[in-house]
Amino acid sequence: MEYSKIVSVTGLPGLYELINTKSDGAIIRSLDDKTTKFASSRIHNFSHLESIEIFTVGENVNLVDVFQAMEKAGGSLPDTKDEGAIKKYFQKVFPDIDFERVYNSDLKKMIKWYDVLSQHNVELKLSEPEPEEETKTEKEEEETVKETEKKKTAKTAQSEKPKPAAKKTTKEKEDEKPKASKAAKPAKKTTKKKKK
Repeated sequence: MEYSKIVSVTGLPGLYELINTKSDGAIIRSLDDKTTKFASSRIHNFSHLESIEIFTVGENVNLVDVFQAMEKAGGSLPDTKDEGAIKKYFQKVFPDIDFERVYNSDLKKMIKWYDVLSQHNVELKLSEPEPEEETKTEKEEEETVKETEKKKTAKTAQSEKPKPAAKKTTKEKEDEKPKASKAAKPAKKTTKKKKK
């Protein structure tokens, strides 16, 4: 089971494996009892554990960083009913957590989630971004951009040129010629003789 497929669903306890997404919700499988069901996005919100961040005194850290620190520390987890023990545990395991902004309810949830993940042997690591099929160098990208610009310039120049008139068909040419009757002859110039 991949960490990237684990989600928390508002209104539903525990953690779920995201099986499939649909336009109106998702099909999820409970890590606790293995039941599969459809959860509507109109009622529930889905949070990938990968996308959850934790407030610290410095920059925010991903939830997986806290889980990895818990895994490294080992030992037994504190009782979720004992708030003092929970705070002491996290002060020891991950002291950078901003305890003013991260509430006890959040700390309890982290303990429960970590417990479920460790029981199901989920590897606590973020998924790596998928490599692009063709990785282009910067030079190749620049050349592609230049070629695109040249094509655009050429198209613009062509659209600005006046378009030549469409060639007329033979029939249209014949229609344009004045039709002279066979009987009609060109008129002769008549010059009047001047009387003396």
